[in-house]
Amino acid sequence: MKTFVGIDLGSTTTKAVLLDENSQVIGRGITNSRSNYATAARVASEEAHVDGRFTLFRRALNAGGGQSDELDTFLAALERAFRLEQFLEQLDDLEATCRGQVKGDRFAGLESGVQEAIGVVFTNLRGEAPELYAPGAKRKSDFFRDIAGSRYHTQAEEVARQAKLPYDLLLNVYDKSIIEVENRPPAGELSEKFHRALARVLAIDSVVRTGSTDVPQTIVDTLGIGLDETYLVGTGYGRVTLPFSKEHIRSEILCHGLGAHMMYPNTRTVLDIGGQDTKGIQVDENGIVANFQMNDRCAAGCGRYLGYIADEMNMGLHELGPLAMKSDRPARINSTCTVFAGAELRDRLSLGEKREDILAGLHRAIILRAISIISRSGGVTNEFTFTGGVAKNEAAVRELRKLIKENYGEVTININPESIYTGALGAAEFARRVYEGGAKMEHAS
Repeated sequence: MKTFVGIDLGSTTTKAVLLDENSQVIGRGITNSRSNYATAARVASEEAHVDGRFTLFRRALNAGGGQSDELDTFLAALERAFRLEQFLEQLDDLEATCRGQVKGDRFAGLESGVQEAIGVVFTNLRGEAPELYAPGAKRKSDFFRDIAGSRYHTQAEEVARQAKLPYDLLLNVYDKSIIEVENRPPAGELSEKFHRALARVLAIDSVVRTGSTDVPQTIVDTLGIGLDETYLVGTGYGRVTLPFSKEHIRSEILCHGLGAHMMYPNTRTVLDIGGQDTKGIQVDENGIVANFQMNDRCAAGCGRYLGYIADEMNMGLHELGPLAMKSDRPARINSTCTVFAGAELRDRLSLGEKREDILAGLHRAIILRAISIISRSGGVTNEFTFTGGVAKNEAAVRELRKLIKENYGEVTININPESIYTGALGAAEFARRVYEGGAKMEHAS
């Protein structure tokens, strides 16, 4: 099966989208960006292929006449089992790497004790892993580093106390090891992990049938369908670091414009707030960029700024929006300078201002900056599409709707649940079009 891959290597996350020959999305993948950008691209691409497999499973099962509710239940169980297999595989890698770190003078006289403690920690991590992927389980993140780090720290503290070892020693081993593990993709074959995941599901429910379709056999048969990467295009903040020739690279502006057009064909104005920059883009009826403006080199008002604010307030990035939504008196923020953000936050808090009011004011300041960029690109026209990771921040969306109505009146505002993949989607469509154009030329000759 011919597929076309788009990879958007952002400063914070790397996204991949897999399209079929009809420009239909088969799979999406995302991972946190690393210093090793090539690895981030491979991991995101593999995640898109995993998602693509589930799309093919659903298509095959639906074609067999399965009942929707039963299929959803089965595929959800299969995905949880697959993610568990992935997690356990990376735990094995992390344990082996941790054990390899236990050497040198700082472990003098403690090596055997530390090795034993590491064994206990990872035995406990494997024991609790199924609960992390149980039905209804809540995880703040799906990234291995976040999940493993949180649980390792909890387990290591107790194990170190019981073994009478320095807790910092076990943390140092983890900190050095996770960087190595994170900078290499999971080594196992996808098909093998799918087979193990299927076995896990069948161990719970030995006969899985929906209508007249034999679900397990359909899954096995579908794994035999190849997903050939016919052509690939890369884009994003780190695109120049990707190991692609220039023919396989497109600018973020072009990819976000085309991606927004694919999601919403009537889009004429696009706002993308990414980790490092903000882009205001005007596109024509074909999704071709007519004009654009970007922020300067300063990262003020972008995703990185919000991340810095979250760190200063000792909060998770995902917590900023919900807390800001509680405010009914947003503070007036005169600057969104990242350099002075920490000092300004501390000053305002010391003066008794509420955290939610400060955060609401910060979100408004960020969107005011974005509206200024859009106005320089040509203003807001109907329809308007908001893309990028910040589009998932409800406080930012609230301020955006207010400011657009204040300045431009009633405008249709599109915010897709998969907006973070917009750039990768546009890149994948560029890949498809390049291949299609080449194939047509070859056929004509």
